[in-house]
Amino acid sequence: MSVRPAFIAAAAAGAVLFLLAAPALPASADADADETVTVDPVGRIAGDGTVTLSGTYRCTGGTGPVFVSSSVGQRSPSVRQGIGGTRAVCDGVERVWENAGKPAPGALEPGQARVEATLMELSPQGGLPLPRFHAVEQQDITLTAG
Repeated sequence: MSVRPAFIAAAAAGAVLFLLAAPALPASADADADETVTVDPVGRIAGDGTVTLSGTYRCTGGTGPVFVSSSVGQRSPSVRQGIGGTRAVCDGVERVWENAGKPAPGALEPGQARVEATLMELSPQGGLPLPRFHAVEQQDITLTAG
């Protein structure tokens, strides 16, 4: 077997193992009541196109690095723009998160939008950091210029 097919086979096997080991995203109602993430009802688009989203989070018991990530979409429910990530502190205290990012030019404009915020840990399992989802929230918001 040449190197290229062997590499492809190994990558495919790794992807299958990752999918089998990774937990499913919990619905907000199924998440632990002590672990939450919220999205503020208003986000901002600056003159240079930078989008800023914010909200709150609370988590406990993280053993690996935990992040609050966010994405936003407007026109199509299947097209979303990633808007940054914030390192989370999982000590049971409700904290504020704010992410900023510059999506593709013209991808977003002031008006109604749908945001998804995810509180996710990179949990070491068998030497590999695998995602562990603490909370997820989807929220309709208004993007304002400014």
